[in-house]
Amino acid sequence: MVKSKTAVVALGGNAITRPDVEDTIANQFANTRQSLDGIIGLLRNGFNLVVTHGNGPQVGNALLRIELARGKAPILPLGVLVADTEGGMGYMIEQSLQNRLQVDGIERQVVTIITQMLVREDDPAVENPTKYIGQFYSKDQADIYSHKRGWQMKQDGDRGWRRVVPSPMPYKAVAAETIKKLVSEGIVVIAGGGGGIPVFTAKNGDYEGMDAVIDKDLASAVIASEIGAGILCILTSTDKVFINYGRPDEKALGTVTLSEIKKYYKEGHFPPGSMGPKIKAAIKFLEAGGELVTITSFDNASHAIEGDAGTRIIPD
Repeated sequence: MVKSKTAVVALGGNAITRPDVEDTIANQFANTRQSLDGIIGLLRNGFNLVVTHGNGPQVGNALLRIELARGKAPILPLGVLVADTEGGMGYMIEQSLQNRLQVDGIERQVVTIITQMLVREDDPAVENPTKYIGQFYSKDQADIYSHKRGWQMKQDGDRGWRRVVPSPMPYKAVAAETIKKLVSEGIVVIAGGGGGIPVFTAKNGDYEGMDAVIDKDLASAVIASEIGAGILCILTSTDKVFINYGRPDEKALGTVTLSEIKKYYKEGHFPPGSMGPKIKAAIKFLEAGGELVTITSFDNASHAIEGDAGTRIIPD
């Protein structure tokens, strides 16, 4: 497997669910099909691929269904919901990609792996939950759920109160060797959906689930490093990364070095709720020996790798 021809492609959440489109399953399939052009371009150019994806809206919907069924159906832990959505969304991406490959005459197999991601039980994030999940509530409702259900609640801007859960740092995919083997054989692997299922190693050596979520881009960086990929391609709704975003002196970034992007990151150009995790993942991947990170729109995946589009981050 050639490192420079192996890539992990991280699909942003709007690849499947878009804020301006009703979130039906039919629309999710349609959105997925529209997001595949960049992946097809990479496959035509001979790349071996792992595809990861977000699942925020889907987990939110799953939590809503649990709330509506409370008292009538069993409560499911967050890790199981991540696994459920990873399977369902993997099915959508897998089938959509299989159909597109057939139409385009590209002979590649596609498989989805429900991916457990190892985190540390003593990660500082466990004691400081920051990741918003689920619905918005009033202050009175938040107090009730905090008392009765043990939820940790925080105010999310002026929209209300929401449940927060830990978002620990992943350090290994349990199925890393299996993913690597499949990718080396030219199989397109869909893995690490929604950041993967957070698990830790108990004292007796068993894997145990954690009521937490993992950032999808950070999980993608870990998977990319573990399988020996040279490229991490982060696909989102924007063509490039900006510094001084929204100000008169905003600037789109073309090709920048690792030290330059670390400088911009420390200066606070990338908010934690949007571009911050993507830049953090890029830094993590390149520091671990990666060759290139691209951040661009869905259509420009192959063009960014070739240097004709997007933001490209390279080692110094």
